[in-house]
Amino acid sequence: MNTLKKSLFLFFLSLLITSCSQQKKETSKTEVTVGTEKEKSFKGTPLKIAVIGLTHAHVHWVLGNNDAVEIIGIVEPNKDLARRLTKQYGYSMDIVYDSMEALYKNVKPEAVTAFNSIYEHLKVVEFFAPKGVHIMVEKPLAVSWEHAQKMEKIANQHKVHLLTNYETSWYGSNHKAYELSIANQKIGALQRMVFHHGHPGPIEIGCNQEFLDWLTDPKLNGGGAVVDFGCYGANLTTWFLQGQTPEKVTCITRQYKPEKYPKVDDDATIILDYKDLQVIIQASWNWSHSRKDLELYGRTGYVICTDDKKLTVLENEKKGPFNLESTKLPHQINNPFTYLHGVVKENIPINTFDLASLENNLIVVQILEAAKQSAKTGKTIDWNHFFKTTTP
Repeated sequence: MNTLKKSLFLFFLSLLITSCSQQKKETSKTEVTVGTEKEKSFKGTPLKIAVIGLTHAHVHWVLGNNDAVEIIGIVEPNKDLARRLTKQYGYSMDIVYDSMEALYKNVKPEAVTAFNSIYEHLKVVEFFAPKGVHIMVEKPLAVSWEHAQKMEKIANQHKVHLLTNYETSWYGSNHKAYELSIANQKIGALQRMVFHHGHPGPIEIGCNQEFLDWLTDPKLNGGGAVVDFGCYGANLTTWFLQGQTPEKVTCITRQYKPEKYPKVDDDATIILDYKDLQVIIQASWNWSHSRKDLELYGRTGYVICTDDKKLTVLENEKKGPFNLESTKLPHQINNPFTYLHGVVKENIPINTFDLASLENNLIVVQILEAAKQSAKTGKTIDWNHFFKTTTP
């Protein structure tokens, strides 16, 4: 190799290494974001929305995701955070307002998406529902059962949609599992459900400080891992069981890393006892890796979802297990924002216990409330007795 060729080779090799290194750095920064693949299948008039709060790391989902919505306003009093994110996604600071009141004086959204603390969800509903503006909040619905009841009353009074968004609602594997186990009864009557949700910890995976400030606050988040990841299993369980509520709730929470998370739990195991089956929800900031997977066991077989697409299924022990890969969901149910568009502009129906429905997510908040009480007292909670005494 002559000197010129050698020099060029080394130059391009250097560029390749630098590019890979930069890509790795960028990937690590966005590990905590979800759903960042842009939805390009949407055709139609976008839904005009406002984003309320930028402190939830999942906000990257709406800022960079798809063409079904047009962001006409953002509420975020933290101007440093607002500048960082508007610059990253190409929005003007002219559409950023300090408050919901200031935003509504200038723009009239058809719907809003809440990406602030869970505690602030109630304030979003109190402000926008009376104005006839539909609302989607990031999971879970509310910080407490008290807040959830107030939100339900306001939303119903003003006849607006109040939806809750979960990443797992748009997993093709979960919908295929529902089809196999519930719709088609391929594994017999369900007897046990196991959910594993979480990651190595919000600090460990690099969550931004604005997110950590409320995520690790028991008032603003309602708890630690028990709320952050316990809600996924509660939501999916309520969907699979079409609104059944457990008879008993038992929960053990732990602080394995009190030096990092002194105010909240970082690990929770929730056991839900129903009449004919048991559900185990393992929610943790102590997994070795990020995971959102589930196992369904029936009388004659099982369905295991290992990620958003892949499943292992056993329908008959003699034939043995086989692998499946789910197909992409229809556009109205494969993304929270095409779904929100469909609900508001196209009047697509919301079944009573759909994953995003208010009815489902009221039960989710009840499950979390009972779980926190069980962990606090060290006792199993009797569902009927507990909610008779805590519901006005």
